Amino acid sequence: MNINSINKKIQPQKDILLSHSLYDKVKTINDLHQFLEFHVYAVWDFMSLLKALQSKLTCTVTPWFASTNPETRYLINEIVLAEESDLTLDGKRLSHFEMYVDAMKDCGASTDELFNFLENVKKTQNIFVSIKTSSLHNNVKDFLDFTFRTIEEGKAHKIAAAFTFGREDLIPNMFTEILKNFQKNFPETDLSKLIYYFERHIELDADEHGPMAMQMISELCENDPQKWREVEEVSIMALEKRIGLWNSIEEVIEKAVEIV
Repeated sequence: MNINSINKKIQPQKDILLSHSLYDKVKTINDLHQFLEFHVYAVWDFMSLLKALQSKLTCTVTPWFASTNPETRYLINEIVLAEESDLTLDGKRLSHFEMYVDAMKDCGASTDELFNFLENVKKTQNIFVSIKTSSLHNNVKDFLDFTFRTIEEGKAHKIAAAFTFGREDLIPNMFTEILKNFQKNFPETDLSKLIYYFERHIELDADEHGPMAMQMISELCENDPQKWREVEEVSIMALEKRIGLWNSIEEVIEKAVEIV
């Protein structure tokens, strides 16, 4: 088994994501707000996947010792640098999560529920308790629970699978086009920061991070068929959870239309 075979196995889930009916439902600014207020949790938990990989594949403790693979070490440190302290549209340094939240505020989306949840995570010091007791949609809970269960299990190749294959790199392309159409239809709403966020992801993932992440998977699995099977399982499950997240956003948008 190899990267090509994994890509073939997960193609059905990728096809579902790329042709999801949600995209045609995001028609108003309120619809966009609903999307952002759900999707932001995927932006947030991505950083925990990345930090888990940094902990596993580089040395983050003292005394320092060189980690096993210099190429993988470089990949993780390179992605951490970009994701945790990238340049914003106005030339400041922020994480991509902070950039996303800033863009949400600029276009009028609410961040109240998000920050209530994050405060609870700090208070409980137990992500699973915070997820379970939150008022988040069940599909969002399932999405987050899967991420942190994968991290808790502690297998680098599984975390790498959720990180690499579970974060569909074709989606930003699609949403950039949607946002540009929104900017034309709703010129009074400033979406420049949001468009910049998605375009930045496309630039980094396509040119640098995507190919390096695939190489990381190969190096972590090598010729171990069990690891390749587990990468396949985690990758499919990660995409299924993303489909569930998309379903929940579509459900909320449809309910809002019915109420109106």
